[in-house]
Amino acid sequence: MSDDQESFDASAVIEVVTETLLGQPLALTRLEVAKKSGLAPELNAARWRALGFPEVADDDVAFTKADVDALKATESLIRLGFIEPESEEAFIRTVGRTFARLAEWQVRAMLRSVLESETGEVSSKEIKQLGEVLRLGSKVQDYVWRRHLVGSATRLVLQHSVDTEAEPACAGFVDIVGYTTRSRSMSSEELAALVERFESVVTDLITEHNGRVVKTIGDEIFFVVDDPVEAAWLGVELTEQHVHDQNFPNVRVGMAYGDLLNRLGDVFGPVVNMASRLTSVARPGRAVVDHDLAEQAEGTAGLRLRRMRRVQVKGFEAVEPWSLKRAREDRRSGLRGAVEEIFEDAADDVAMRLPQREE
Repeated sequence: MSDDQESFDASAVIEVVTETLLGQPLALTRLEVAKKSGLAPELNAARWRALGFPEVADDDVAFTKADVDALKATESLIRLGFIEPESEEAFIRTVGRTFARLAEWQVRAMLRSVLESETGEVSSKEIKQLGEVLRLGSKVQDYVWRRHLVGSATRLVLQHSVDTEAEPACAGFVDIVGYTTRSRSMSSEELAALVERFESVVTDLITEHNGRVVKTIGDEIFFVVDDPVEAAWLGVELTEQHVHDQNFPNVRVGMAYGDLLNRLGDVFGPVVNMASRLTSVARPGRAVVDHDLAEQAEGTAGLRLRRMRRVQVKGFEAVEPWSLKRAREDRRSGLRGAVEEIFEDAADDVAMRLPQREE
């Protein structure tokens, strides 16, 4: 360890950063927050845990007036009926989980200059910059949040699904082929660049086809598209991207169509499970869909859908998957193209019967 590292006063930095980000010094204990908010200490502690924060002793000075205001605001939302009592904990947990991921990413950018300081001290200039980043970042986050609210509200109204959370749509997964093996031989910088390129391109393509990213799960992205034809074209373009962009990894895609249950920003239902299972049996560089999505997209100019051999997947009886690709007239034409397609189809069928292995 160098002298600079030894002189780095973590406690001092944490204190300054905490006060700057919270906008107020820590001045209240858990019991004082409960008294000022008018809520039982046990209820406050339960909500604190649901947000993903660590336990705090009763006599620890770890809170500010903003904590009191937040608790009061949450209680007001519940009284207004915006949050139903039975879903209160799930709502709070979802909010905490969402912002925890955002904060983890943002703080690395905001605090890089502080943590890389040779003196290990936080200058007044850095504190001022951090405060300005927080102010501007809050404005941007509020804007993005409101814009997404508009998008979600618009989809809800257009789908005439005000009275139910279940709605027909396409659920899909796209994952990186050979990620586990590939990551072992890559540096941290190379792996970060690969994942960043993957997430950036996939997100852009999903947005272009009027879909949305539900969540990222390691090397896999879970998405939803309302229009089945848009979803089909998305699947084709995702699997073709590697051919046009050598910096984009080879991927496989699985999609299914049917009723999806939207709850607290996540999506549930057998359709989601089906899409996940189809992804696991798809060959590298291929898109596989279920019968319902194939039926919805069949006859679309430029697309080729082919019924494949039935396959056993976990949690379902024998499933009838369909391969999805660009139609031959949009690919290489002539006898050579036809022969290539026959061999591709045969290889897909054989691969579906082989045991799947982790890559």
